[in-house]
Amino acid sequence: MDRIAELEHRMSAPGFWDDPEAAQKLAQEATNLKADVETYERLKGHLADTATLYELAVEENDDSLDGEIRAGLDQVRAELEHLRLTLLLSGEYDANNAILTLHAGAGGTEAQDWAQMLLRMYVRYAERSGFKVETLDLLPGDEAGIKSATLMITGRNAYGYLKAEKGVHRLVRISPFDSNARRHTSFAAVDVMPEINDEVEIVINPADLKVDTFRAGGAGGQHINKTDSAVRMTHIPTGIIVQCQNQRSQIQNRETCMQLLKAKLFELEQQKNAELKSELGGEYQAIEWGSQIRSYVFHPYNLVKDHRTGAETGNVQAVMDGELELFVQAYLESLTKQG
Repeated sequence: MDRIAELEHRMSAPGFWDDPEAAQKLAQEATNLKADVETYERLKGHLADTATLYELAVEENDDSLDGEIRAGLDQVRAELEHLRLTLLLSGEYDANNAILTLHAGAGGTEAQDWAQMLLRMYVRYAERSGFKVETLDLLPGDEAGIKSATLMITGRNAYGYLKAEKGVHRLVRISPFDSNARRHTSFAAVDVMPEINDEVEIVINPADLKVDTFRAGGAGGQHINKTDSAVRMTHIPTGIIVQCQNQRSQIQNRETCMQLLKAKLFELEQQKNAELKSELGGEYQAIEWGSQIRSYVFHPYNLVKDHRTGAETGNVQAVMDGELELFVQAYLESLTKQG
């Protein structure tokens, strides 16, 4: 509370916004602290209400209140579990927004349909978590589904939670595109990066960039379809390619591309450091397309299983509707054990 009061005092002082970057950072800290206090007060209130209800039931010997008491306890337990999960987010960039990219694997329409199913799953998860979702780029499939998509998922701890999804996701089902109703296995790759703010210095030499413009595809209105507003940016030294076509102007799409490129270059550097550390420790393991992190089996039985943590559930439909908390929690707990 003292820290909140201090921040509010500084925010009310003249000239606070003279340095917008520093001011925004302090304002965000104040917002986060207030949210934490509100969560605590809400939890405290729910617990007090449930305790009062329990005392009343005992005093009156009234069994009819059992259901309401149990519901209150379940609510408190769920909120406590969410707080416990938040405490597992100890990474330097866990509080950042997340940039999530999907790529369909080999297999044509079947794999592209699977990529679209995953896209829907992550949008649902983000909405359940109170995050904002913006589609930065989307490449439709040839007949159905998508070939790739990039989402900006905005909200406190978005990257901390969604980093659990990075890797190859495997689907086993009876293909709706196979007239002989045969079982198919499909793959899609998910990449998750933190949005990098200006405090992290990523130097990009303009001479190292190749920038192409083209007409945006799909829906987007008259203006976006008649001008070369979409931007594709190639970082020549690394071969990294990013593109954006969701914004109305080419300038906005360029800015978004630079944002994506910085995140990818930052991730590349982090990956190099991690691989070097693993090699020195003798534990380096190559990441290959076939080394899926999770399998989603629709046939001959229903099961979603994470191969890193062993977490699994038979409620496949709930998972596809965005209920990923089981897997996120198991992954974060596994990181804590490793650390």
